[in-house]
Amino acid sequence: MKAFVLDRYRKKGALRSADVPTPELRDDEVLVQVHAAGVNLLDSKIKDGEFKLILPYRLPLVLGHDVAGMVVKVGPRVRKFKLGDEVYARADDFRIGTFAEFVPVREASLALKPQGLTMEEAASIPLVALTAWQALVEKANLKKGQKVFIQAGSGGVGTFAIQLAKHLGATVATTTSTTNAALVKSLGADIVIDYKTQDFEDVLRDYDVVLNSQDGKTLQKSLRVLKRGGKLITISGPPDPDFGKEIAAPGFVKLVMRLLSFGIRRKAKSRGVAFSFLFMKANGSQLREITRLFDAGLIRPVMDRVFPFESTNEALTYVETGRAKGKVVISIR
Repeated sequence: MKAFVLDRYRKKGALRSADVPTPELRDDEVLVQVHAAGVNLLDSKIKDGEFKLILPYRLPLVLGHDVAGMVVKVGPRVRKFKLGDEVYARADDFRIGTFAEFVPVREASLALKPQGLTMEEAASIPLVALTAWQALVEKANLKKGQKVFIQAGSGGVGTFAIQLAKHLGATVATTTSTTNAALVKSLGADIVIDYKTQDFEDVLRDYDVVLNSQDGKTLQKSLRVLKRGGKLITISGPPDPDFGKEIAAPGFVKLVMRLLSFGIRRKAKSRGVAFSFLFMKANGSQLREITRLFDAGLIRPVMDRVFPFESTNEALTYVETGRAKGKVVISIR
């Protein structure tokens, strides 16, 4: 099959277009013929070697986490899916590889594609939607009437998280540029802060939840907009000791995580704020809940550009600019 392969970690490196064997199918997996694949900043960070400690992949590696496509083969233990089903998923860690013509996906990580969406639209959803769900529903337990600050509202995670938070009944504040203000307002943002001319710390007070996706300076400032008992959830680091336990990291990796997050954890504790790091996980049952929101018309996909399969490297480069409004997708069929 044709695929885009990472041969070695390096900054600004390109993936290699290659013919590789179709992956062997495990008993609890289905083989998905890839019609479209979402492109995420996580793909770029893995390519650059930023996640070598957390995700020690063996190279060469086919990159890609999001997939929408059709089931062409099922393992003997698979019960919920059959040949011809249109499905979508965030591939599991250590079984990624959606920048290819075929990818195996665990049954537990898979869901039927939302009926009203194209394959490209469906491929834009899993990773960002599951990130928002696991942050706002699982970790934050966001309730009607609470206030949440979602950073980078026009990005992939932001565009979904704003819509999910509004569906849950929260008041939503976000940051974006002036050119994207209308977009985030159309998604439901109540308070829109132009990060180029305003400091969110001067505008926001007594928030219940912050979903941080930016740098360390922004993380520190986020503490000061939360009320006591509030929750600071970061998807951009630093990883905390709980995450080290979750992934059963080696002792020295756990120590590194403890040291990296010590400062922010100490400051959060002194302010009566709960700090946690989220590295989202594949989850088919949560994806089915998300599918219902799309099927009911409560949430819509936000896409920036669709690239052809042969332009996978260009798609990654575009995502790395940080200028995409919503998601970038590769169309394979």
